[in-house]
Amino acid sequence: MADPTRVIDDLCAESDELDRLVAGVEAGRWGTATPAAGWDVAHQIAHLAWTDRSALLAVTDADGFRELVERALAAPHTFVDEGAEEYARAAPAELLARWREGRAALEKALREAPAGARFPWYGPPMSAASMATARLMETWAHGLDVADALGVVRPASDRLRHVAWLGVRTRDFAYGVHGLTPPAEPFRVELTGPGGGVWAYGPEDAAQRLTGPALDFCLLVTQRAHRADLALTADGPDADRWLDIAQAFAGPPGGGREPEEDAR
Repeated sequence: MADPTRVIDDLCAESDELDRLVAGVEAGRWGTATPAAGWDVAHQIAHLAWTDRSALLAVTDADGFRELVERALAAPHTFVDEGAEEYARAAPAELLARWREGRAALEKALREAPAGARFPWYGPPMSAASMATARLMETWAHGLDVADALGVVRPASDRLRHVAWLGVRTRDFAYGVHGLTPPAEPFRVELTGPGGGVWAYGPEDAAQRLTGPALDFCLLVTQRAHRADLALTADGPDADRWLDIAQAFAGPPGGGREPEEDAR
């Protein structure tokens, strides 16, 4: 059974880093457009605050979370945007306070969760460690959009190890949400972390593999960059197909980002 302490600590560090970035931004710049179509900086932070609230309900109030799932099923393609839009209407200071309060409550709930407990989610049920990993993935990905909008470069850290692990674990989910049958055999994934070490997943003798920088893989599975702009190499037809559909987040298939050349 995985000890959630380290990933919760890293989630807090990732959140605090993004908090420091937006806390120094004047109110007028919260309306700056981000790479996500239709979303400005406020929408990005609003989405994190809204999803933290969803996660808190999942951990502490199963009935309340079940109501959210019913609403999501009734409007699968607009539910997330509507949540971000609702929260983004608040003034920046109010929104920032709401995000801080919500993530502090979620941290407390995750740290106090009974060992072995599993909580409902929009995808498969998750442990406290998996829930924290998913929140870290979202915080990192949406933080990238905020940093891009503000012209800030955020260096990659070893916290990406959690995002990479989630990206590998969600391989079959990505196939499933695209209506495809997942490959029967596991892949070998070898990623070079920010510090130069290799993060490896899957059997060494797997017939199909994916290699490249860990940062690029994390950008791929969070759909923050198109595969054409990433230094990832797939060996095998199924692994190559995965590069087109990889998705570490719950919900329907994401639209992804256009290749940089096409965007220009």
